[in-house]
Amino acid sequence: MHDLSSYNEALTKGLKQAIKVKEPKGLYGPAAYILELGGKRLRPVLTLMTAEFFDATIDEAMNAALAVELFHNFSLIHDDIMDDAPLRRGKVTVHEKWDLNTGILSGDAMLILAYQLFEGYEPAMFLQLAKLFSKTALEVCEGQQYDVDFETRDDVTIPEYIKMIDFKTAVLIGAAMKMGAIVANASEDCKENIYEFGRNLGIAFQLQDDYLDAFGDPETFGKQVGGDIIVNKKTFLYLTALEGCSVSEKEKLTSLFSQSPEDPTEKIKVVKELFLSTGAAQASIKEMEKYTAKANSLLDKINISEDKKEAFRGFGDWLMKRKV
Repeated sequence: MHDLSSYNEALTKGLKQAIKVKEPKGLYGPAAYILELGGKRLRPVLTLMTAEFFDATIDEAMNAALAVELFHNFSLIHDDIMDDAPLRRGKVTVHEKWDLNTGILSGDAMLILAYQLFEGYEPAMFLQLAKLFSKTALEVCEGQQYDVDFETRDDVTIPEYIKMIDFKTAVLIGAAMKMGAIVANASEDCKENIYEFGRNLGIAFQLQDDYLDAFGDPETFGKQVGGDIIVNKKTFLYLTALEGCSVSEKEKLTSLFSQSPEDPTEKIKVVKELFLSTGAAQASIKEMEKYTAKANSLLDKINISEDKKEAFRGFGDWLMKRKV
């Protein structure tokens, strides 16, 4: 078993081969730029780790891992356009550094390159990987649309929100792990259980991401803090705060979430105070812990050694200890 840094080193080399800045540079340059911004690369790391734990090699799983990372970054470029986000991983977003059209086209190219990476696998494995990838990519788009729809709805429920983050974020983490199991020719039960492990961990991860959007440190979080509040996203924090509000607090919160002030500083401050006073912030932490525990319980059903299960639990613990 490799450590996380060695997985990342292997992925960095692979990504340089997958995205070469060639002509037209206006297409490939922005794609290389977002990949160079780094990040934890947790999805492709999970693909490599899972493949190794089911007795495949890093080299055998590399193309699948790279496909996952290219798709993830394609979705980030387009998400940032839709959110009009100025920062990604603490740096200027692609559409701000170049322009909207460049962001759209470069993202499209990354999606196509991701699919091409599966061509290196033999036909039966290619079919499994491509089917899972297509299903997951469509679910991610569905999740993004739910997210957009929620911005103009005032009747979003917490179960609807959980479904949205499941599709938008969690299914790709589950798929990343299942791809590693596919490459390693694991049993069907193992494939499904490792998928569900990743999916539940992904829900916990997104709940944490939403929490950090409000309460994170911009120096360590890497994105604009308060971004979800600025664009009136109906996150778990917001929906839970509504449930815990008094009548006057509810009026204040819903009123703030109908506004888009030029200077959002005061709006962010008041909303965060409501998230804390209503217990929504604490409830969000408890919800993260619930899904993390659910993910860990699935490891008992997977036929790998106890030390490998402990490594997966450790990865989840590490993932959920980002600085606020």
